[in-house]
Amino acid sequence: MRFRTLIIAAALVGGFVYITAKPGSFLRRGLTSSEPLWSGPQVAHSAGLGSDELNNIEIYKNAKDSCVYITSTVYQRTFFFVQQGQALGSGFIINAEGQILTNHHVISGSSDVEVTLPDQSTYKAKVLVKDRQDDLALIKIDPRKKLPHLNLGDSDHLQVGQKVLAIGQPFGLKGTLTVGVVSAMGVGPIQGDNNVPLEDMIQTDAAINSGNSGGPLLDSQGNVIGINTAIYGPSGGNVGIGFVTPINRAKLMLDGFHAGKSFGRARLGVQTVFIAGDLAEALKLPAGGGLLIQTVARGSAAEDAGLRGQRDEVRVGNARLGVGGDLITAVDGKPVAENDAVTRALSRKRPGDILELTIYRAGRSMNLKVKLGEAPDDPM
Repeated sequence: MRFRTLIIAAALVGGFVYITAKPGSFLRRGLTSSEPLWSGPQVAHSAGLGSDELNNIEIYKNAKDSCVYITSTVYQRTFFFVQQGQALGSGFIINAEGQILTNHHVISGSSDVEVTLPDQSTYKAKVLVKDRQDDLALIKIDPRKKLPHLNLGDSDHLQVGQKVLAIGQPFGLKGTLTVGVVSAMGVGPIQGDNNVPLEDMIQTDAAINSGNSGGPLLDSQGNVIGINTAIYGPSGGNVGIGFVTPINRAKLMLDGFHAGKSFGRARLGVQTVFIAGDLAEALKLPAGGGLLIQTVARGSAAEDAGLRGQRDEVRVGNARLGVGGDLITAVDGKPVAENDAVTRALSRKRPGDILELTIYRAGRSMNLKVKLGEAPDDPM
C-alpha cells in the first residue's frame, strides 16, 4: 500500500514538472508571467501617416537647415544713460552666398548681429539692406561651408484656405514648426513692431510667437510665400492671428539690391475709401465703384499729377464720408475691386516709376500717369 502511494506521488510530481517545464504551458504562463504590465502601440496595417502628415514632414526636413536664429545687440537711450539690450528673431538663407532675409525690427538699432545655424555654429552678420516701411532686411554671413537655402515662391496668387507652414525660433526654441492656413489676404493697416503701419499683409492662424519674426511662411511645395512679421494681441502671445509680409514685396527689395539701386518705397500720397453699388450710385458715381480719394498730401506725387480730394462731407450711417474727390476706377489697367488696389500696385513700384490711374471726375473718365515719389523713412 505504501509502495503504491509513493508511485502515484512520483507520477504526479513528474507530470507537474513536465507540464510547467514546457515554454508554452498555460500553468507556466500563469505562475511566471513575463508579459509587460502595459500594452504597446497598436498598428493598423491598413493605415499609416496621412498624405498631409507626410507633406508636413517632408517640408520641414527640407527647410529646417535653411532657417537660422538671429540675435542682435541693441542700444536704447534712456533719460540718463544708454542701455544695452538684445533682440531675438529668425531668418532664412536665400542663396549659397549666405544672404539671409529677416525683419527690419529684428536687427534695427543694432551694432552687432549674430546668426546661429541649426548646427549651432555662429557667424557675425553684415546688414546689406534695411526697409523700415515694409519691416524687411537683408543680411549676409560668410559661411565656412556650402549652405542649403530656400526657394522663393509667389505671394500674388495665394488663396484663403490653402495650407501654410511657419518655421522659426519662438522664445528661443530652435526649429519649431507650426501649421495653419491662409486666413485672409490684403490685411491692413496693422501696427508693426517698428511703429510703422503695415499694409497688404497675409493673415494666418499658423502659430506665430515672439522669436518667430523673420522666419519663413511656406506653402505645401516648400516655397517661401511670406515672412512672419507680427501677431495680434496685447500680450505678445499667439491667439491664432498672425501677420506675414508677402514674399513678392521682399523680391522687389532684392531686385533693387542686385541691380545696385538704393531701396526706397514708392508713394502716391492719397487716402482713399472703397465704395461700390448703391452707395456709389447715391453719390452719382459709377455703380462699379472704386477708391474715392479723401485727402491728397501736400508735395506728393498725387498733388503734382493734379488728383483731387474731398470737397464736402456727407453722413453715411454713423460715419462721415468725404465726397467730391476723384474716384480711382482702375490701376495700371486693372479695375479696382478691393480697397488695397493702390497698395498692391505700389508694392511693385519704386520711386520714379509711373503709376497709371483711370479716374472718374465730373461725369467722365480720364487716364492719368503719375510719377511716384518716395515714402519718408519716418512717416507721421
